[in-house]
Amino acid sequence: MKNQVLSVLLLLVNILIGQNLEIPKSYSNIQKDDTGIFLEEGDQRYYASQDNPRYTLEQFFGNPEGTEEGVQMDFGNFTGTITYGLIPYGKAPHPLPVFRFVKTLESGKVDINIKRDFRYPYDFVDWQENERLSIGYRLADETGMVIYDGEVSLQGKGPFTVAPALYEGPFVNMLTDTSATIWFNTTLPVAAELQIDGKTITSPSATYHEIEVANLLPNTKYTYTVQYGDFTQQYHLKTAPKPGSKLPFVFAYTSDSRHASGGGERKIYGANAYIMKKIAAVAYANNAAFMQFSGDLINGYLGTNSETQVQYTNWKKAVEPFWHYMPFQVGMGNHEALGYIFRDSTGRSKGFVDKFPFATESAEMAFAQAFVNPVSTLKSEDGSIYDPNTDTMDFPSYSENVFHYRYDNVAVVVLNSDYWYAPSLSRNTATSGGLHGYIMDQQLAWLDDTIRSLEKDATIDHVFVTQHTPAFPNGGHSRDDMWYSGNNEKRPFVAGKPLEKGIIQRRDQYLDILINKSKKVLAILTGDEHNYNRLQLTEKVTIYPEDYPYKKLEVSRPIYQINNGAAGAPYYAQEVLPWSAHTKAFSVENAVCLFYVDGPSVKMKVINPDTLNTIDEIVLR
Repeated sequence: MKNQVLSVLLLLVNILIGQNLEIPKSYSNIQKDDTGIFLEEGDQRYYASQDNPRYTLEQFFGNPEGTEEGVQMDFGNFTGTITYGLIPYGKAPHPLPVFRFVKTLESGKVDINIKRDFRYPYDFVDWQENERLSIGYRLADETGMVIYDGEVSLQGKGPFTVAPALYEGPFVNMLTDTSATIWFNTTLPVAAELQIDGKTITSPSATYHEIEVANLLPNTKYTYTVQYGDFTQQYHLKTAPKPGSKLPFVFAYTSDSRHASGGGERKIYGANAYIMKKIAAVAYANNAAFMQFSGDLINGYLGTNSETQVQYTNWKKAVEPFWHYMPFQVGMGNHEALGYIFRDSTGRSKGFVDKFPFATESAEMAFAQAFVNPVSTLKSEDGSIYDPNTDTMDFPSYSENVFHYRYDNVAVVVLNSDYWYAPSLSRNTATSGGLHGYIMDQQLAWLDDTIRSLEKDATIDHVFVTQHTPAFPNGGHSRDDMWYSGNNEKRPFVAGKPLEKGIIQRRDQYLDILINKSKKVLAILTGDEHNYNRLQLTEKVTIYPEDYPYKKLEVSRPIYQINNGAAGAPYYAQEVLPWSAHTKAFSVENAVCLFYVDGPSVKMKVINPDTLNTIDEIVLR
């Protein structure tokens, strides 16, 4: 019901804007008048852009109407081309559209003639016999840039009627040794069923379906069927082993897949679908139990949730053929930013803050709407020592963007180093907001508690901690991440006041938890920098600027930082930094990290998914 509830809340928010909308007290110099929300600096007022989404999912569903010969679709003011073909559900393990025809949209409209285009012998899905078919379509704008991949389902053999299409999913998440959650989205409301292990679980009529199945057996493969209306799709999943079984398994890691140069699927609006699809295929072919992806899924930096969801859908569609079978766990990065953008009269940005109300409009809310992740005990930064008002909601939620999960004897802790992110803060602190790379107090305390708990858990041998930003940048982000060119003055501001600890001090507090309060944390998995590299932090590695005046971290044992931001975003080359001599296997090739866990040992192999060559290989433990 998540999407329906959020849609209602968003409608209410739109009514409230300009009326009862309250500006969070955590911000500073942000006010409102009859014109709108503005940033005030001296005698200048910079108003937030009243952004209308360039694209929406509803627009791209195409308002289909069945005809005697096929289907007519209307994409509104979108101009460009549509490429389409049948989807072989039930006839291929990874059903993708087999594109066959291209048409130019006329005033945003197109007529697709099913009887002619998919007559014998082109009817390889047997629609004439079954009187059901699903068509996959791809929209490209007038420049040739792919904007969206969609789906329309039809019944009959002339005249045709439009049926609900499953445009996202089904996806497997929340996988444990005895349970799993299957979720998906449809273009029209429809009742749905999940059939698995002899059980049938129903989901009421809606467009968003999230179905949990429990009481499964550990380490067991199950076939599952999703039925929506008269249509079905069938895949399989495998439950995790019983905790502490210590059976051999593989998991995958990568990040940073926003769209890049090169055209085609490398630049499907918001995402590099070409590389992400190949990464997912390599992970699946190597029997990965799950994939962890830690931020910058999309280009983002948008002003509306509607357009953000289009980009998220494009990312999900890229890996969907493999997500049917194995979980993809995702975390937030800086490009997931969604907010108010304050501009001067020339259109230049003067400030950018996380959108509010936080419960319904923030980047964190949009992320939770798009994905299914565990919900931890961590709520928000409300209640912290710097909370300006304990009676109001002044920070966004951590729900589904900070969490941890386990698979057998491995635990993965997912952090959000772009929480309450204000992209303009590092150059202008007037608005207040979160700083790129900074783990705020409540999140740090939750991390401390979580690591302590995992240390006591006898069934856990290896812990991986992941967040988008490296503790030690190596190429492309030396001016920020957890370093800021060695400038400890960088920190978040709340209600106009700086936090007590600077970025390097906070980095050290974070590392102290992972190194000195843990024996199980093996590696930090990071991204942000669009390259692959590996660093082993020891007491011999220089990690401070000259004349650093604060207490320094004691590195009591080695720990790895494995950076893989090479999932398709434009590359960054290596920089010379204090720890460069200890940075190994630096590569700007696209990469996926495969971790081979076998009881007490962990090996890593890094593969270029485009060419399948090995980039790096090492025994980590």
